Amino acid sequence: MRRPVRAERERHGLVGPGAAGSRDGAPGADKTVALTFDADMTADQGPRASAGEHFDNPGLIALLRRLKVPSTVFMTGRWAQEYPAQARSIGTDPLFEIANHSYSHYAFSSPCYGLPAVAKADMRGDVERAFAAIRKTGARNVVPYFRFPGGCYDDASLKALAPTGVTAVQWDVVSGDAFATDPEAVAEQVLSGVTPGSLVVMHCTRSAAPVTDEALERVVPELRERGYRFVKVSELMRG
Repeated sequence: MRRPVRAERERHGLVGPGAAGSRDGAPGADKTVALTFDADMTADQGPRASAGEHFDNPGLIALLRRLKVPSTVFMTGRWAQEYPAQARSIGTDPLFEIANHSYSHYAFSSPCYGLPAVAKADMRGDVERAFAAIRKTGARNVVPYFRFPGGCYDDASLKALAPTGVTAVQWDVVSGDAFATDPEAVAEQVLSGVTPGSLVVMHCTRSAAPVTDEALERVVPELRERGYRFVKVSELMRG
């Protein structure tokens, strides 16, 4: 059964960027960690993509495959429309699952890092449009999880999305990869923040997060050396 967004927020305590949530770092806790990647593209960035800006990161996906890291990609509907072959490839690979990151990547509450805002009456439609765009690519591994653009939400947005049946998923470890130029700093931030059951937010956009794959080349083996097992969000939630 799909939990409503409000219930999921209360159960997991994932209430915003950097929030510790309900994490258990006690000795003997199951050492799982979920790496998540936001595939961001706003509704009005088509001209920038046409001009050559890369909102995708196929090298990152290839690295995750090579390292055999199960992952969840939070994808905007606009990204799926721009890169349908990549969305289909990700969404048909059992290593991955695709979750909803809205269609437009506009804010569901304001202010939110300068993002344009979605009207309350349009919020449900924006989420449903994203699912439709993702599934139109042929992606099959699509899960009913939703991440608010910018991590911004309020009670009104939670209420607006309740009829969609999605589960709101935030994070407890911020990688700092957005607009970063130092992969070692990103790796350090992730490695210092992860505890058993952590959910890490990273990005799958070359233009906005150009060093994510380099950071992962250190993060993945080091976490495995510490005894961590990588899981998708769906498995983390079941746990």
